[in-house]
Amino acid sequence: MSERPANFLDRIAIGLSGLCLLHCMAGFVLLSLFALTGDWLDHRVHLIGLVLAMPLAALALWRGWRQHGRLPIGLLGGVGLLVMAASLLVVHGGVTEMLVSMLGVSLLALAHWQNLKALRTI
Repeated sequence: MSERPANFLDRIAIGLSGLCLLHCMAGFVLLSLFALTGDWLDHRVHLIGLVLAMPLAALALWRGWRQHGRLPIGLLGGVGLLVMAASLLVVHGGVTEMLVSMLGVSLLALAHWQNLKALRTI
């Protein structure tokens, strides 16, 4: 497999992680402003984000692992996904949800960034 698709997937995943972080921060700050029309802040957005993140992360990190063989990078990504999933179990709109979501997304983005770095050293 070529290096280009793996890099592309990791870059997309990092960009989506950034958008997710923006959503988490904006959602917490703007929740009171959009209380009546805040459907975009609904708890389901986390489930949708997780459903999108799981296959993208799995494919990008797996392709990277096949080339560089560094299992801890994939494990870090898996922990990030688990932490993101844990955000579905806390009350929507609270500080805990924001912190758990941001931690999970940050761990996953870090795994993708490490994957990119490891692929560059090959």
